[in-house]
Amino acid sequence: MSKTLYWFQGSACGGDTFSLLGVELPNLCELLEMLDVEVLWQPSLSNGTPSQHHALLEAICHGEQKLDILCVEGAIVRGPGGTGMFDTMEGVPKKDLFARLAKVAGDVVAVGTCACFGGIGADGEIEATGLQFLKATPGGFLGSSYRSANGNVVVNLPGCPCHGDVIASTIATIAQKAPLPLTEWNSPVEWYDLLVHQGCVRNEYHEYRIEEREFGERGCLFFHLGCRGPVAYGPCNKILWNRRSSKTRVGLPCVGCTEPDFPQSHPFFQTPSIVDIPIELPDGVDRAHYLAYKGMAAAAAPDRLKQRKTRV
Repeated sequence: MSKTLYWFQGSACGGDTFSLLGVELPNLCELLEMLDVEVLWQPSLSNGTPSQHHALLEAICHGEQKLDILCVEGAIVRGPGGTGMFDTMEGVPKKDLFARLAKVAGDVVAVGTCACFGGIGADGEIEATGLQFLKATPGGFLGSSYRSANGNVVVNLPGCPCHGDVIASTIATIAQKAPLPLTEWNSPVEWYDLLVHQGCVRNEYHEYRIEEREFGERGCLFFHLGCRGPVAYGPCNKILWNRRSSKTRVGLPCVGCTEPDFPQSHPFFQTPSIVDIPIELPDGVDRAHYLAYKGMAAAAAPDRLKQRKTRV
């Protein structure tokens, strides 16, 4: 029997949708056919009328149409004052519609950082929240105790946007009822159990503290230019974008878009420091060892790194 998927559009820019539309080998249409997944509704793919869409939603919510996978793009808006009237569909708060869909969905997937943690509106008057987290705090809109009809937590796929292959592979795993190990943030271990830093081609510069202070140099972007790679977990340097590159590969600092507090409160492209020591150190490194190590590392740096030369 075919599986069904409904794509719910919350408060979002649509970037995750366009990321998914760009998947290759197989492309999205081929993937859905291979998995025998029927897309009941997706804003950029479906062409039904508003009345047909409304009838579909009612059929799903009343159990007349099964819903195996509910994908949610964008935060759930609760403002103003908990009414949800800042984000509506035909005059009805989207938060209420989402609550009805979440009750009957076999599995729920939060696609993108806004859906996972609240994103840009989490601190504002729109009272945005993620599905099962509000930033780093468990709960979110559905609450920590929520479980889907299949008994599962919301699967979080953070990223701004989330990589299309990550979305596609997660849908495939759920559709095939295969095991899906999750991290503490309820994200697939396959994609979110490694630091962005771990696949960075500038790792050697980081280890020897060859620091980039201005864009365009060859060095580590962490110490002065705000790179979040050593503290943010995500697949950017594992899977690459367009199977080719990532921010750090082209000299742009990682902005930590998979982190619960994204976007951060302090300025991008700056590393908060005290006496040239970053306030937030790489994950797993304590301050005492860092202070002892940094001087020795810089002194031991090979000349080819100091001279910003690549290997021949």
